[in-house]
Amino acid sequence: MARQISSYTTSDLSRKSGDIIAEALRHPVTITQRNKPRLVLLNIEDYERLMRQSDARAAGTIDTMSDTLLAEFESAVEAYADSDEASR
Repeated sequence: MARQISSYTTSDLSRKSGDIIAEALRHPVTITQRNKPRLVLLNIEDYERLMRQSDARAAGTIDTMSDTLLAEFESAVEAYADSDEASR
């Protein structure tokens, strides 16, 4: 089931902040400014879950890859290059 995301303007936020906050406790709420999404209000549990998920991700370089992962990466690049040459 898709999550519902309501959208309000910054003017709405100043006029009906209590209602918008109550809604944001149930599901994320987008706040727009000049018809562009600018903010998302969400409950603390959703925020903490997102932060935990982002902590699990890590960036690295080829130099920091394990030998096994580097070998898989090199094989994938070679396979892609071979298929690209074959399609020409």
